Amino acid sequence: MSQIDDIRLQVMWNRLISVVEEQATTLIRTAFSTSVREAGDLSAGVYNAEGKMLAQAVTGTPGHVNTMAEAVGNFIAAIPRQEMFPGDTYVTNDPWLGTGHLHDITMCTPVFKNDTLIGFFACTAHVVDVGGRGFGADGKSVYEEGIQIPIMKFAERGQVNRDLIRVLRANVRQPEQLVGDFYSLAACNDVGRDRLLEMLAELDQPDLQKLGDFILTRTHDAVIERLADLPKGSWSHEMLTDGYDDPINLAAKVTIEEKRVLVDFDGSSPVSRWGINCPMIYAKAYACYAVKCVVAPDVPNNAASLALFEVTSPVNVLNAERPAPVSLRHVIGHMVPDVVLGALAQALPGQIQAEGAGSLWNIHISARPVEGQKGRRAEVLMFNSGGTGARPTLDGLSATAFPSGVMTMPIEATEHTGPIVVWRKELRPGSGGAGQYRGGLGQIIEIAPQEGHEFEFSAMFDRVTTPPRGRDGGANGAAGSVSLDDGTQMKPKGWQFVPAGRRLILKAPGGGGFGPPEKRAPELKERDARRGYLEVE
Repeated sequence: MSQIDDIRLQVMWNRLISVVEEQATTLIRTAFSTSVREAGDLSAGVYNAEGKMLAQAVTGTPGHVNTMAEAVGNFIAAIPRQEMFPGDTYVTNDPWLGTGHLHDITMCTPVFKNDTLIGFFACTAHVVDVGGRGFGADGKSVYEEGIQIPIMKFAERGQVNRDLIRVLRANVRQPEQLVGDFYSLAACNDVGRDRLLEMLAELDQPDLQKLGDFILTRTHDAVIERLADLPKGSWSHEMLTDGYDDPINLAAKVTIEEKRVLVDFDGSSPVSRWGINCPMIYAKAYACYAVKCVVAPDVPNNAASLALFEVTSPVNVLNAERPAPVSLRHVIGHMVPDVVLGALAQALPGQIQAEGAGSLWNIHISARPVEGQKGRRAEVLMFNSGGTGARPTLDGLSATAFPSGVMTMPIEATEHTGPIVVWRKELRPGSGGAGQYRGGLGQIIEIAPQEGHEFEFSAMFDRVTTPPRGRDGGANGAAGSVSLDDGTQMKPKGWQFVPAGRRLILKAPGGGGFGPPEKRAPELKERDARRGYLEVE
């Protein structure tokens, strides 16, 4: 291949990324759920005819992108080629074939050019309501957690499956919102398909084969090159998280070889009887993300880079089998990078960040008028983040979602969706672990029902009894807490009640510090004091 060919293919690759970016933007602009529209809890990507991911949108979470990379293959396995037609769109929310829990809707759309199948577009989004118990840890099996949609056709030859729409409407609390999100997901893929076909016509390319081979070959070679510079061997690490009734132990053994990295979760706690279990497809997604952050952060994420990372586990909380409850699979799944990074810190001493809050401090609120009062009912989902761990040369990031990468929803958008008031949302002074580099600060959030209303909320919080640990002499970050404004302590997980006139107070954890605190530069201490970061609660 000539240098000119290389340049043309690189330009085409960049153009392909712009296609998936427009795909994702379409979903954000048309989505009904605030989790998609405001927080970016989604993913979008393009795949070749064999179902291998070629490019992903920058907007999106690793848990969605990396699970979807495997999910497209599940769609191809379930729907025979002779039953795929132009104008089709396929859908599922199967936790084990999609992205880990029922609240994530995944859609896959085949792309045809001159009646030849040349690839697929896929997208995923977290929707607010799928029926059942709601977004919480209280279910004892997946059957209680909401409606299950097997891999099936949302549309065939451009005609939407009206029977599926009727079933959806009959099983959820806010049907207009859910059905609207389904159409948004389908439109997202349609835009990607149309832009791809325009691109191929403009560039006079018959299909994605040549460009796909270029992308996957270059990516594979780049990751192999990065692996050559790493120490070879095996390292193990364990980490406690809160769990539900009892703490959950997460264990990882990371092995670096010449041409692959292996992660094994043997030694992790057994499957929980509560909905905090993690299907393997989701645990694998975040394990691969953690490894890639260290091995090849600058290399594009696609099928070739993911293929060099192998993840295994016996049946346990990180490899829960059907019908285990998995609604809050993100609580455990978001902790996976910290346990993997803990093992890599032994291989690369002084180069890996401290532990952070990990899982999001999401809250699902089911608001209603007090009996005898007029008002409205609403399902409200709010995303919040604690602090990240300090880095080897920098402080941790405050109130930042790592590893998920989702954005914080504006308070105005959250209050608009239901009868609640967010009285306070600010950084939590003193919550970052001390060190040569300080851990990121958590948040304090105060939420109350509007006058004449009350609400139940699903607590899905962690790092309340097991704070993020510092690294290389850094101090732990502050643990989180959940309470009412009258001092009543609430559980960190499960559905609970907030009466009219009371406020719910959430204190998200801070990240661990890095390095001995006595080595912190005086100017950094002065800056923290000036900004009010050091105040002790």
